[in-house]
Amino acid sequence: MTEPFRFKPGGSPLVVSFPHPGTFVPEAILARMSDTGRRLIDTDWHVDRLYNFLGEFDATSIVSNLSRYVADLNRDPNGHALYPGRFETAMCPIVTFGGEAIYGALERPDEAEVAERVREYWQPYHAKLKEAVAETRMKHGYAVLLDAHSILSEVPSLFDGHLPHLNLGTADGKSCAPEIAHAAAAALQQEPKFSFVANGRFKGGYITRQYGDPEKNVHALQLEISMRAYLNEKTYTTFDDRRAAPLRAVLRTFIGETVNAARAHYK
Repeated sequence: MTEPFRFKPGGSPLVVSFPHPGTFVPEAILARMSDTGRRLIDTDWHVDRLYNFLGEFDATSIVSNLSRYVADLNRDPNGHALYPGRFETAMCPIVTFGGEAIYGALERPDEAEVAERVREYWQPYHAKLKEAVAETRMKHGYAVLLDAHSILSEVPSLFDGHLPHLNLGTADGKSCAPEIAHAAAAALQQEPKFSFVANGRFKGGYITRQYGDPEKNVHALQLEISMRAYLNEKTYTTFDDRRAAPLRAVLRTFIGETVNAARAHYK
């Protein structure tokens, strides 16, 4: 079986989580999925490749190999909503962001299967992430956690029109010290071709809200990137390094300025 995630330890205060780029679905689950479900359209396509420079920052990283349709690692396993009153998918989603069925009518996971997926897939990822954040904080006195995401730029069920290119979330300022958040936001606005918003439609999911605790010296930020910033959305399964280069340059600066701000915060 494919390993559920890839983990790379680093020596800096930066930990980067990639909960949604995976495309692996165990055969027993895949066999029950609809043709629409098997397309895995809601994958954060190639977002881990976009950050291929993290070694320059000696970052710790954890990358899920599993599709979010198996278990969404950025959802509360107890079913608590991130955005009450708005459409969102579950920890074990049964519909796509577009509202289309992921499974055949009689093939949806029941409560027992959902609990099993939490144990088998969700808990190991979070156990490793929690350990990485704790070890980083112990070593440096603080930790910066980036939860890295991307999404198609048009998803009518989630937002109107086109999503801004760069969407920074800090749970409305609760998950990260203001100085660090301000530095991150400034870096993301350096290139006018990329539109930006902070704590807009995406304020940070379960990971940002669960782990971000500035009072305990853990600063968490989520960056949701509209895929049109680095992909041709009609051929989104194909990655083009040249097309991604301008955004990658912005992300390098964003990482550097965020880490520098955190370092200055603790001097």
